[in-house]
Amino acid sequence: MQTHRQMPRLFGRGALALVIGAYTAYTLGPFLWLATMSVRNTGEISANHYAWPSPVRWEQFRIAWVDSNFAAYFWNSALVVVTAVAVVTLVGAAAAHALARYRFRGNRVLYGILFSSIIFPPQITLISLYQILVDYNLYNSLIGLTLVYISLQLPLTVYLLEGFFARIPQDLFDAAKMDGYGDIEIFRRIVLPIGMPAIATTLILNFIQLWNEFLFAVVLITDPEKRTLPIGIRAFMGDHFQDIGMIAAGVMISVIPVILAYAFFSEKLIRGMTAGAVK
Repeated sequence: MQTHRQMPRLFGRGALALVIGAYTAYTLGPFLWLATMSVRNTGEISANHYAWPSPVRWEQFRIAWVDSNFAAYFWNSALVVVTAVAVVTLVGAAAAHALARYRFRGNRVLYGILFSSIIFPPQITLISLYQILVDYNLYNSLIGLTLVYISLQLPLTVYLLEGFFARIPQDLFDAAKMDGYGDIEIFRRIVLPIGMPAIATTLILNFIQLWNEFLFAVVLITDPEKRTLPIGIRAFMGDHFQDIGMIAAGVMISVIPVILAYAFFSEKLIRGMTAGAVK
């Protein structure tokens, strides 16, 4: 009798495992295909798109990193993105805490303005941002691109964190004030530790978004020495010829930081995305 009861459960688990396996193969397959192409040259790829690398050309990565100046592109991206994400995270968390916890005139108006900036696509601001950067001598500079990235990601960060911070019990703040904590100490010792799952979520989302950003970088940066990684990869795409092997190697180099960031913050990312789902 008990065996008959276990049969539907085993069948359900088997079906679930099959679906998960199929989805994993579906998502992992293109990445593995890209990895094999990154250690083959364009001639070998053109002859057979799906062949296994033989021989394995590890020098593709050396050529991309050294000869094709990918090292400079990588560090340009790292400098711009890490700085922008750090500023967006700190300023966004402070602004979200202020909007969620303090009631002042214009609170909801300011929140509405931030929310409205999320609704419209950021591409509509491209021309105005270009003109502003030119007027302030920030066009074609990594500082100007960093400021643009901060302005792009700050509204969404504030919007996401404000909803999380608003659920922190008021009793914690009242107890902290009774212990003599000031506003900055409350933010540093209570809000940041409790809100770390949500902060980690916005951090990794902003990092992935900015690391792969192309449109603003290609318009606002013209100096080859200041290119970010997505623009550097585009250099291998011509009108009549594309170096597919080098493109694959460049993409693999650009993917590594994203994988490391997700591996480091994955647990906090899942906790932040599911926060509030279970009371």
